[in-house]
Amino acid sequence: MKKDIILAGVGGQGILSIATIIGYAVVESGLYLKQAEVHGMSQRGGDVQSNLRFSDKPIHSDLIPNGEADIIISVEPMEALRYLPFLSEKGWVITNTKPFINIDDYPTEEELKAELDKLPNKIALNADEVAKEAGNVRAMNMVMLGATSPFLGLPVEKLEEGIKTVFGRKGQAVVDLNLKAFNIGRKFAEENK
Repeated sequence: MKKDIILAGVGGQGILSIATIIGYAVVESGLYLKQAEVHGMSQRGGDVQSNLRFSDKPIHSDLIPNGEADIIISVEPMEALRYLPFLSEKGWVITNTKPFINIDDYPTEEELKAELDKLPNKIALNADEVAKEAGNVRAMNMVMLGATSPFLGLPVEKLEEGIKTVFGRKGQAVVDLNLKAFNIGRKFAEENK
């Protein structure tokens, strides 16, 4: 078993929390893990990207070569498109459709949708809206993690334990909200894959 995952977004969208929770589930499942992160100007809405690789065999590099990613998890649609050269032919893109417009020449939502519609294997949802309905728009990253969970090959219980571990210090209400967002995202992916 091997998974190569690109996580992409902009600063403040919770990419590193997603990576931490997946990493927790990987380690707790007794698998090997390598991770590399690029933060850019993350505090100012700049590009944030992480390579996450896990396997039941040792991993020698933390970077994913072009055309080898099994999954691109993107909390921002243009960032999903930016990393398409890394996606394998059978790979999946799991992306938020809600744009984070941080540049003057940002593509229109119609242009983004047209490009995403060309992808054969994708889950695209407005995770911001789903998280808002779950109780807090800041749980958008957990909606995205939930939408990715059916493709990870990891026990759901380990991912939920990771959520409890990462958000536990913030209190049970925050843990419950994030678990709810995770499960809504998971249900969406299961119904739309």
